[in-house]
Amino acid sequence: RAGFSMPSISVHAKDADSPPQGSKFSMYNSVSQKLMAKMGFREGEGLGKFGQGRKEIVEASTQRGRRGLGLTLQGFQGELNVDWRDEPEPSATEKVDWFPECTTEIPDADELRDWMAVGPRKLKIEDETEFCTEDLLHTLLRCKTVFDDLDGEEMRRARTRSNPYETIRGGIFLNRAAMKMANIDHCFDRMFTEPKASDGKPLTHDNGNELLYFGDVCAGPGGFSEYILWRRRWHAKGFGMTLKGPCDFKLEDFYAAPSELFEPYYGEGGVDGDGDITRPENVTAFRNFVLDSTEGRGLHFLMADGGFSVEGQENLQEILTKQLLLCQFLAALSTLRTGGHFVCKTFDLFTPFSVGLVYLLYLCFDRVTLFKPVTSRPANSERYVVCRGLKPGSEAVREYMFRVNLKLKQLRDTDMDVTDVVPLSIIKEDVDFFHFMVNCNERCELKGPFGFVHLKSDSRQADIRKQCLSLWGVPDKARVTPASSDPWSKFYELVKNPDVESFKSNLTPLNSGTLEKLRHVLDHRCIVGGREQIFLLTLGKSQIYTWDGKMPLRWQKLESFKLELPRDSLLSVEIVQELKGEGKAQRRINAVHVMDALILNGTDVRDQHFNKRIEMAEKFVKAVAKPSRPDMNPIRVKEVYRLEEMEKIFVRLEMKVTKSSGGVPRLSYTGRDDRHFLPTGLYIIKTTNEPWMMAYSKNSNRKYFYNKATKESSYDTPVDAASPFHTCHAERLFWAWEDGVIVHDSQTRVDHDKLSKDDVLAFIHHKHQL
Repeated sequence: RAGFSMPSISVHAKDADSPPQGSKFSMYNSVSQKLMAKMGFREGEGLGKFGQGRKEIVEASTQRGRRGLGLTLQGFQGELNVDWRDEPEPSATEKVDWFPECTTEIPDADELRDWMAVGPRKLKIEDETEFCTEDLLHTLLRCKTVFDDLDGEEMRRARTRSNPYETIRGGIFLNRAAMKMANIDHCFDRMFTEPKASDGKPLTHDNGNELLYFGDVCAGPGGFSEYILWRRRWHAKGFGMTLKGPCDFKLEDFYAAPSELFEPYYGEGGVDGDGDITRPENVTAFRNFVLDSTEGRGLHFLMADGGFSVEGQENLQEILTKQLLLCQFLAALSTLRTGGHFVCKTFDLFTPFSVGLVYLLYLCFDRVTLFKPVTSRPANSERYVVCRGLKPGSEAVREYMFRVNLKLKQLRDTDMDVTDVVPLSIIKEDVDFFHFMVNCNERCELKGPFGFVHLKSDSRQADIRKQCLSLWGVPDKARVTPASSDPWSKFYELVKNPDVESFKSNLTPLNSGTLEKLRHVLDHRCIVGGREQIFLLTLGKSQIYTWDGKMPLRWQKLESFKLELPRDSLLSVEIVQELKGEGKAQRRINAVHVMDALILNGTDVRDQHFNKRIEMAEKFVKAVAKPSRPDMNPIRVKEVYRLEEMEKIFVRLEMKVTKSSGGVPRLSYTGRDDRHFLPTGLYIIKTTNEPWMMAYSKNSNRKYFYNKATKESSYDTPVDAASPFHTCHAERLFWAWEDGVIVHDSQTRVDHDKLSKDDVLAFIHHKHQL
C-alpha cells in the first residue's frame, strides 16, 4: 500500500547474526533481524521444524484505490523499498541562480522581423531534445502518462503524504497561490513588495506619497494580489485582468487584505470586457488603462499565473499553452515601467518557441531566472520565470511579440503555426544562455514528477511549515472571516479614547472680532467648503457610516451611494453635489470630499502634521479610486491653499447657471478636475501647535519654526510643532460666504458688518509683510 513505511535502519554496528551486506534482507534493522534469527530463520529456508514455512517475505499490497483487483498501471509498479537516505533534506532556505547577465544589445525592429518562423502545426513533444537529453524527456513523459490514469482522489492523498511542504497550503490567504507569492517575494529579497532603485534606495515606502503599482493577469481568483495587498495594504494599488466567469477575481474572498485597493479591468470594453489576454485588442486596452492610471509611468511589477486544464493531454501542455505564455510576456513589456519586475508561471520549456520567449525576456531585463519555489508541488512541471529590472529600449521587442500574437490568431484554425520566435542558431550562439537553459531544464525536471512516483510519506511537514512561515514573515494562523462590528464599537476601537468631546463640530466664525487669530499668516491653511463637515467611518466595502459631530453620537448608514472603502478608516469629509457643464446638459453627482484624515485602513495618522495627513489622504484616495467604474460616486481630497496665497482661491470662483437657480447665475468653485460645486465658505485651519509659529527669514529666503516660549528656531519641523487632528479641528475658523459677503467681482450687495474679500486680503497682506 502507498502508506507502507520501511523500518528505520539502525545506527549501531551490525550483529553477527545479521545477514551479509549483499542479502536482500539487509535493509531491515538489527532488532527485526535478531527476532527472526531467534525463531530459527535462515535466508533461503522457511520457518518451522522442517522448514516448511514461506521462504519469501509477504509482499505489501500494490492495490491502489477502488480499481478492480489485478489492474496494474504501466510504469507505476516501482519498488516501494526505496532508500530515501539519498534524498536531500527538505529546508525552508532556497537558493536563487540567475541566468548569466546578458551583454547582447536589444535587436531593432528590422532584425526582429526576420526572427519569426512559420511551419506545420506540431502536436507532439517527444522529439524536442534541443534543450534537454532524450532520456530525460522520455522518462518525464512516461511519468506524466502514468498520472493520466491515476484516480484524482488517490493522487491528492499521495501528494499530501509525499510533499514535505504540502501542509503550508494557503494559510491566512485565499489559496495556495498567495503563499507561493509570499515564498517567491522572500526568496528574491522582497523585490516585489519593497522594490529598490539601482542605488539600493526603496522606490516606495509607507511614509512616502508614491503608491506601489502592480498588475495581476490571468490571475483569478486573485491569491497573488491578496498577498501583495496584505503586505502593503493602502500603500499599493493593483490592476488585474483575467477571464470573466468561473475564473474571475473573487475579491469578496480577500479576508487577509483590503480588496478595495484592487481594480479589475477586462480589456476592450473595460468592466464589460471578457478578459481574454490572447486577444490583441484586450492587451492594448489594458496597457492604455494602466498607463492612464499611473500617470504614464507604468507598473512597478506584473504577476502572471495563467494556465488551463490539459486533462488527458498533460504531455502537450507546453504546446497547448504557448500563446497564453506569449501574451503574459507581452503584457509585462506593455505595462512595466523601466526598472520594473516580472514573475510568470511556466511549465515545461523544451520547444524552441518557449525557450525563444525566455530568450526575449533575457534580452529585455537586467537579470532573469527560472525558479521553482518550495510551495510549488514537486509532482508538476510548474516553475516561474522571474525577471528583474526592465531595460530601457524594449519597445521593439514588445511590438514584435504583439505581431507574433497577431500571427498566432491568424493561423489559429489552420495546419500552420508559429514555430520559432528566435532562430535556434542565435540561441545556441549565446553559449551562456543555452547551457544555463539546458542545465535548468535537467535540474528542474529531475525534481518534478519523478519524486511523486515514490509516494513517500513525510513526517516533517509540521516543522517545515513553521520554519517556512516564520522565514517568509507570514503568521501561522488559519484563514478566518473578518469579524463583523457595529459602527459605534468600531469607532471607539479605532480612536482608543472614550472621550468624544474633541470631535464636536463647533466652528469659530471668521469676523472682525476673530480676524486677529490669523496674524501668524504662515501657520494657516485654507479649504473651500461646500456642505457641512461630517465624519465618515468605514467597515469595509460599501459599509460606510457618517456622523455629524454632534452629541449624542449617532452613526448613520451612507445610503444611495456607490462607494467602496477599506475597513478601519475614519475621515473628516463633506458630501458635496458636484456639477459638470451648464444649462440643460448639466450633470450632477454626489461626491465625498476629504478634508482631513484620522485613521487610514487601521493606520492612525492623527498626530501627523496637517500637510502630511493631507498627503496620506491623497495617497489613500488614489489607491481606492476606480476610474473604470463611472457608476461609482467619486471620492477626492480637498485642495488645500496656504493662507498667504488666498488670492488663488478667488481666481477659481465664477458665476454659473445651475438647473435649480431659475436662470440666475450662482457662485461656483471649480476644482482641479473641472467639476464645480456651490461653495458655502472657507475653512481656515491652524496647522502649527503653540507655542510654535512659522516665520520667514529674509536672509536665507526660507521659512522656519520659532518657539515663542523658548526663543528656539528650527528650519526642520519640530515634533511638537505639528498640530494634531484634534487641535486643528477645535481651532478651525469658518468664513461664511453668505448674502452680503463680496468674494466675486460680479457680486454687488455688500453688508459692511461682514468681512468681504478685500477686508481679509488686506489683513493678510499687511501681516505677511511684517
